[in-house]
Amino acid sequence: MAYPICVVDGISPGIANKLLAAKIRTTAKLLQAAGSPQGRKLLAEKTGLDAATILRCANMADRMRIKGVGREAAELLEAAGVDTVRELRYRNPANLADRMKAAMINAKLARPLPSEKVLSRWIEGAKALKLEIRYK
Repeated sequence: MAYPICVVDGISPGIANKLLAAKIRTTAKLLQAAGSPQGRKLLAEKTGLDAATILRCANMADRMRIKGVGREAAELLEAAGVDTVRELRYRNPANLADRMKAAMINAKLARPLPSEKVLSRWIEGAKALKLEIRYK
């Protein structure tokens, strides 16, 4: 599912405006443009953003492709140390639940904590997805 760039938690209005100016209006377009190191470099040149910021935004959009992972859950996964869909594939639901709970306390996030059963579904969903972001 594609989301408008301007509603993605973790993408500030300033970054969203720069992406919108580069005709990146949805998470799907962001993944398409920033899926490779070369694409991130070109998008950095177009927007004036650094490639690391673009990669962080692309990883957020990528996590949101998992069924049941919306913008808040994608941000919570990041706060718990799950930066990529590839990483999520190898997580243990019980350990991830503990990390998410700690992340919520540390970051003072007021979000519902997903159950281990939900986390298991997210992990399986991550395994089923085609990887959209290349890192080398």
